[in-house]
Amino acid sequence: MRPVLADVHAAAKVIAGVADATPLVPSPHMSAVCGHDFLLKLENMQPIGAFKLRGALNAVAGVREAAGVTCCSTGNHGRGVAYAARERGIRAVICMSELVPQAKVDGIRALGAEVCIIGRSQDDAQAEAERLVREEGLTEISPFDDPLVIAGQGTIGLEIMAARPDTEVLLVPLSGGGLAAGVAMAAKAIKPSIRVVGISMDRGAAMHESLRAGRPVEVEEVASLADSLGGGIGMQNRLSFPMCRDLLDEVVLVTEDDIYHAMQVLYYEDRIVAEGACVVGLAAVLSGKVSVTGPAATIITGRNLDMEMFTRVITGQDVKLGDMVIEGKRYGT
Repeated sequence: MRPVLADVHAAAKVIAGVADATPLVPSPHMSAVCGHDFLLKLENMQPIGAFKLRGALNAVAGVREAAGVTCCSTGNHGRGVAYAARERGIRAVICMSELVPQAKVDGIRALGAEVCIIGRSQDDAQAEAERLVREEGLTEISPFDDPLVIAGQGTIGLEIMAARPDTEVLLVPLSGGGLAAGVAMAAKAIKPSIRVVGISMDRGAAMHESLRAGRPVEVEEVASLADSLGGGIGMQNRLSFPMCRDLLDEVVLVTEDDIYHAMQVLYYEDRIVAEGACVVGLAAVLSGKVSVTGPAATIITGRNLDMEMFTRVITGQDVKLGDMVIEGKRYGT
């Protein structure tokens, strides 16, 4: 069943004191750029460095079998599931593709989970997670297509609306849709007039392509500064696809150059270290792809990035992403 606002309130009780109440702070620079208050929900301040802890805690709390849990992940969901499983004292096996940065793999192992690296796509990792369910009796925690995960992510929308009920636009990073679905559902239940924009990179954006096609479709995964937004949405998607279809007012794509620049802006203007996936909301505004007509908020989703890559970006160096090179440019020049 689709989660509703009551499920989000229930999730808020589950995660209370562990993954809730992250700061919501203004960005003076972005506020000046768009002419309205521009707020940053700092999910990079979570204990695991990413918003995924909310949904993972809520979902793992609902697991009754003791054999353990598994998931496929581009990094942050796996870290959340590993953390939640450690708290419950159960086994966790995280399945990931070869495209996931080593820093994220190391972070998951540090939490005591087993990591299985398989294939070059999220679909390959998903197939391995499904095998573990069939053959070893583990319970799968989907990174986005799970009602408890979506309700957990929806607590972000609950907190933003409680702190700033005058918010008119939410700019939400969009990948498999668990975050966007949960936040949009919660925010619109509280304030139906609010505009929710899903934002992704312009290469390998699975939810965007699926929404265009009217059904889940596969996309080729490519390296991106916004690597957390990579991966498919699942061909049997039951929840996050229809919820994003019904609840998102718009989906916008930004380029790797847009993301590169927005990472610099967030660092130099707000002094925040964050993944490329976090800055797509800023990138959409800075590039003119989204106009803001009132108070706006975006979610700084995580900080678990490759610091060598980040250093290259903030110092204005070229960055190689697979067969693509982003030409460097120093901030302010």
